[in-house]
Parts: sequence; structure tokens; C-alpha cells
Amino acid sequence: MGSLDKRLLLFSHWTYKSPSFLLDYSAFSHGLFFLFPINYSLEAEVVTVDVKAAKVFLESGYVYLDVRTVEEFKKGHVHAEKIFNIPYMFNAPEGRVKNPKFLNEVSAVCKEEDHLVVGCQSGVRSLYAAADLLSAGFKDASNMGGGYLAWVQNEFPLKVEEGKKLNSDLL
Repeated sequence: MGSLDKRLLLFSHWTYKSPSFLLDYSAFSHGLFFLFPINYSLEAEVVTVDVKAAKVFLESGYVYLDVRTVEEFKKGHVHAEKIFNIPYMFNAPEGRVKNPKFLNEVSAVCKEEDHLVVGCQSGVRSLYAAADLLSAGFKDASNMGGGYLAWVQNEFPLKVEEGKKLNSDLL
């Protein structure tokens, strides 16, 4: 899929140029919210595509990079031919903390030329992860808007560990 096709499937376009806070939408939607300070400036231009466009990209050979925690990933994830789970943040006693090895771990399994769709639970962590990847030299890292929650809502193919049942408790 060419860059013009990708722009036509564009859902929204974000540019971050100032320090910000990361909002965990999944917690917010349940009446709780967490703000995570991001102490650096994100200057990479991140393209956010909706889940329908992301599905088309994945079907055409893009790599899906799930940046949720391992625990979230095991509860269920996007079904894609090429998929990696590399957490962008970890749960710690003091809250979520950024994975200091994130870029090294992605570089170990993906090339800078690979076409990546980056997703998380709601599309926020993946936005920051995609910005970091682009700033580090990756050429094509798109954020999947709405994340796994939107994927599930659209009833797209899922992969769940055997013995696990997908229900609202797992989202």
C-alpha cells in the first residue's frame, strides 16, 4: 500500500512538540484515570489510523507491535500474521513506568524499514511508542487509534490463550 493510500485511510494526525501527560483511557472509561508525566518533548509526526485501516495494513503484511503489558497481551490480542508484544510501559508500585529497553527490544525484532502498526489498549501508549520509534529512525510506525478496545468493538479477529474466555472482564 503506497503512502497516498495510507493518507487516504488517515484517521487523525498528531504532532507532539511539548511535554505532556499520558492518559490511560481504559481506566478513565471505568471512572478512574491516571496521568503519566512524559518528561521529554516528542517532535515526531505520528499518523494515527483507525482500526479498519490498521486491519487493511496488517492484511497487507505490516507488522503489529502490541505495546501493552504482557498481562494485557495474554488476556487477548489482535490476530495478525506478524505480531510482537513489547511493552512500552510496565506496572510498578509507583504506577506505570516507561520500559527503558523499549527501543532496543523493538530493534532486535524489527528493521527500521519495516512497516509497523503500533497498538495498545486504547491508543494512547501506542501514540507515544510510535513517536519514539519514528524519532529513533523507524520509517513507518503508525498508531492504531482506539487500540485493542476498538479492535474488539469492531469484532475483528482476536487471539486468546487457550483456556481463556474473552469477556468484558478481560478488556
